[in-house]
Amino acid sequence: MLYTEEQIQNFKEQTFAYLIVEEKDNTLSITLNRPEKRNAFHMPLANELAYALAYAHYTNDIWVVVLKANGPTFCAGADLKAFGGEITSEEVSSIPVPKELVKLGDEFNGLHKPCIAQVHADVYAGGFLMIGGCTHVIAADTAKFGLPEVKRGIWPFQVMATLEPLMSSRQLLDLCLRAKTIDAQEARNIGLITEVVKPEELENAVQVLAAEIKEQSPTAVRLGLKAFQEMKNITTDEKHNYLHSMLMRCLSSKDAAEGLTAFKEKRKPIWKGE
Repeated sequence: MLYTEEQIQNFKEQTFAYLIVEEKDNTLSITLNRPEKRNAFHMPLANELAYALAYAHYTNDIWVVVLKANGPTFCAGADLKAFGGEITSEEVSSIPVPKELVKLGDEFNGLHKPCIAQVHADVYAGGFLMIGGCTHVIAADTAKFGLPEVKRGIWPFQVMATLEPLMSSRQLLDLCLRAKTIDAQEARNIGLITEVVKPEELENAVQVLAAEIKEQSPTAVRLGLKAFQEMKNITTDEKHNYLHSMLMRCLSSKDAAEGLTAFKEKRKPIWKGE
């Protein structure tokens, strides 16, 4: 993660200007809160999001992350005026500025926790970095999705890296080349989102999924997601050795001991996340 474990120690004392963060029942809810700009992200918002994801990554008591947004648009992508150097009025944020530029795709890849995007409205351009980085995306059937960059003389370069594992090359290039807007059902068909529901059912669907995930061993889930990301950079002949070492690490955890004991005793396990 871009932020270190030491930097997130006073997380609960920080002031967020562009996010609403709530921790409850082993879930960290992160709500994009820049509705007047359609939740378009600029560096302060990106820094805050990276900081919140780092907190979730380092905190054993966080088992699931839920990503939401306020306003009529889930995310309009990057704030091009802000990234172009235009000065914007800033709210007060106490989040430390990182030494390197935030790359949202990398931050989501390094999270190693289940992350559910609760998409109530449209997602465009760089917003795909967020939903593409989540393990699950549940969207209202009224939401729209599009990559309009080429209409602005730009190409969604970083988005390609996030979307490439989720869909075929032809589907990805078609989204980029035609800059077309698709509905939630088509987004599901190509692998961008995992579930489509009625708007009034969205919040409950996310809560049900989060509850189901939290019934599983958070340690096994964390190590499994870590292995899923890291084995992409391991050569084929080393992959099984690496995965075997991760299995041994998982088996030596307190959660594995609890899971096996609970199975023998025919009871529900009590996870510690250790």
